[in-house]
Amino acid sequence: MGPEALELIAGRFRVLGEASRLKLIIALECGEKNVSALVAGTGLTQANVSRQLQTLTDSGILGRRKEGLNVIYHIADRTIFDMCDHVCGSLQKRIAGQAGIFGSVRK
Repeated sequence: MGPEALELIAGRFRVLGEASRLKLIIALECGEKNVSALVAGTGLTQANVSRQLQTLTDSGILGRRKEGLNVIYHIADRTIFDMCDHVCGSLQKRIAGQAGIFGSVRK
């Protein structure tokens, strides 16, 4: 794999390496929302939501459209959920394995 491809892959991981961006992705999983709904649903500040939405949109993970004065955001790349499922599954296995180690210490 060439350096350009590796840089693109690293960039995608950098975008996903921020918890507030993951909150926004999860909030949009069930459908489109405007900024106000995302602020209310995530507990993040309006400034932070706007900044993170811009990053997610620039990366191609989210899309947006205008509806009157509102900007409506949606998931543009639904494969992001496959990636999240793989990461979450891997973490569950790791945590379960660690719990098993601690469980055997108590016996």
